[in-house]
Amino acid sequence: MSIAIVIGSSGGIGEAVVNELLNSAKYDQIIEFCRPQIDLQDESTIQKAAEIVPQKPVTLIINATGYLHDFENKPEKSLRELSSAALQKYFMINAIGPALLMKYFLPLLPRHERAVFANISARVGSIEDNRLGGWYGYRASKAALNQFTKTAAIELGRTHPEAVCVALHPGTVETRLSAPYVASRYKREKPNVTARHLLAVISNLNSNDTGKLFDWRGERIPW
Repeated sequence: MSIAIVIGSSGGIGEAVVNELLNSAKYDQIIEFCRPQIDLQDESTIQKAAEIVPQKPVTLIINATGYLHDFENKPEKSLRELSSAALQKYFMINAIGPALLMKYFLPLLPRHERAVFANISARVGSIEDNRLGGWYGYRASKAALNQFTKTAAIELGRTHPEAVCVALHPGTVETRLSAPYVASRYKREKPNVTARHLLAVISNLNSNDTGKLFDWRGERIPW
């Protein structure tokens, strides 16, 4: 029996990933988590969710959660727009919450078998790739997520030598998250196509790839 877990399954990418996994028939069981089962701002919900996962090999975990905007906050264009409350929310949902997901879910991976934990990150979290500025909270929180992923991958490798822990950039996807901030001249990929690309990248990963950031084509993105 092999289990795949998708966290954030109610979002555009997460839902599409679940559908692609179901169509692939590669897993005996697919477990979905979304709010309120897991609230990334409440550690106890993360712990409880991990505890109900069956004691069977979990060979794939995809964290498809993320936060860019809501009715109160939107990506900042300048330093003048920064607020403590908004920054805290960015970091709580995009970095701290996923770090806690790894705290409780990485131990579910088999110790001597290939398994993958993938955080959906973003190219804008790359410090080297930052040429336009802006989007302070989102950029910084995704950069923090990348660092958490890299650090967790190092620790995981000591006990799970075949495991892979990576961050993935999905590209520009046609979801509620991106809709208000992508000009019409830019192509947005359908979620199901993006999910297919991401799962193809995941299928080609090995232990040498752990701790790295890749885009939807499988190309490595600099930190």
